[in-house]
Amino acid sequence: MHNRRESHGGDSGTSPSGLSRRSFIGVGAAAGLSVVGFSSAGLAAPAFAAPGNPGQPCKVVPFGPVEVVADDGTGLTYARAVRLSTAKPGQPRPLLATYQSFARSPFPLYRSEDDGQTWVQQGSVLGADAPAGIYLQPYLYELPRAFGGLPKGTLLFSCNYWPFDFTKPFPFASTNIQLYASTDAGLTWEFLSTVAQGGPPDTTNGATPVWEPFLLLHKNKLICYYSDQRDPNFGQKLAHQTSTDLRTWGPVVNDATGTTYAERPGMTTVAQLSGHLWIMTYEFGAPVDPANPDQANYTYHVHYRIATDPESFRFSRDIPLLDQDGYAPNASPVVSWSDSGGRNGTIVVTANDDQDFFINRDLGNPGKWTRLSSPMPAGYSRFTIPLDGPGCMRDDLVFVITGAQYGKPGGIEAGIIALGDDRTHTPGPNGPASGQDRHAFAARAAAYAIAHRSAH
Repeated sequence: MHNRRESHGGDSGTSPSGLSRRSFIGVGAAAGLSVVGFSSAGLAAPAFAAPGNPGQPCKVVPFGPVEVVADDGTGLTYARAVRLSTAKPGQPRPLLATYQSFARSPFPLYRSEDDGQTWVQQGSVLGADAPAGIYLQPYLYELPRAFGGLPKGTLLFSCNYWPFDFTKPFPFASTNIQLYASTDAGLTWEFLSTVAQGGPPDTTNGATPVWEPFLLLHKNKLICYYSDQRDPNFGQKLAHQTSTDLRTWGPVVNDATGTTYAERPGMTTVAQLSGHLWIMTYEFGAPVDPANPDQANYTYHVHYRIATDPESFRFSRDIPLLDQDGYAPNASPVVSWSDSGGRNGTIVVTANDDQDFFINRDLGNPGKWTRLSSPMPAGYSRFTIPLDGPGCMRDDLVFVITGAQYGKPGGIEAGIIALGDDRTHTPGPNGPASGQDRHAFAARAAAYAIAHRSAH
């Protein structure tokens, strides 16, 4: 058995639908998506980890889905979680989770002490005193070692902040990839820095926002990956910046670009594989009719790259993900890696349009993707954490947390799946993904902000 890593990336130094961010902007803002001004929920009384205690052996078996947060009719989505490295003596390692919240305080934080079977709210990442605006696209990460003046086990949190500017017809001043830290297991948070600032939230090619942060500590740097529309040569590209102190950031480095201006790679996630390899997945936005690119009619099939250095994906080839039937999963992929399933481990990919997971036990070999059925529902940017721990009853378990699919109602649900349960999949229709209009919803976001201006 390999040295297990729960990885969307570790510290190696030690009928599909076309989707749109613009649609999400409108749906969320029209419902009051993560708008500061609401009061935070009171703190629960969670028990915190004893430093250095790895907790009891993993005894969990597959279960779920179980409800984390009930559907409020607005479509809770973009769930994120982190599994803490320490626990109370004799207890499982806690899980913390948050999500893109509608009509609530930004990023309510939930805690589970029983491997995700039950949850209690532990306040919110951002309180009512946070600057006014809309907050979305969360990411949680635990430092695997001391870094940037913060101790091992510090929680980092990144998000995208849109401050209001009511002097403009579209009342948002900018998009901002922000970084926060907590040294008390998520009870309190401190703002550290703004990684990148872009123009107002607008998915139109030619606009200049930034989106969707993802964090990874690698060697002596924290990498923040994100989607970037600021480069005039590309409608959107994938990029990253690095920091050695969590407060200042280096230059923008490209990770993936399209072959034409209209193409829009987006939504980076990264995982470390065996053999010092890394995988980056992303959605590849492309017009259904390349000769007449119309952002009302794009598909977002899942692509990926393999590299030996997580800062060097730009040198790797772009690979479409296709299963054994030639089917292309679509939109908002998330990747993780489990060391179960043989000497190469198992890559796990999830996408918005499919309840099935897509797995690969050959280090990303393009011809080796298969499907894994599970009871966990599909969701927008559904998140996975391969589980580890001495004495686990099974070594192929993966924690899953998800919200609604893009643009649909639904709550937040969690569960655990087993990678050993994959079986022959009955082929379905493999026609091209249909496009979707991206333009109507941004106006709804602006209308919501203006209608609720007095509250801010």
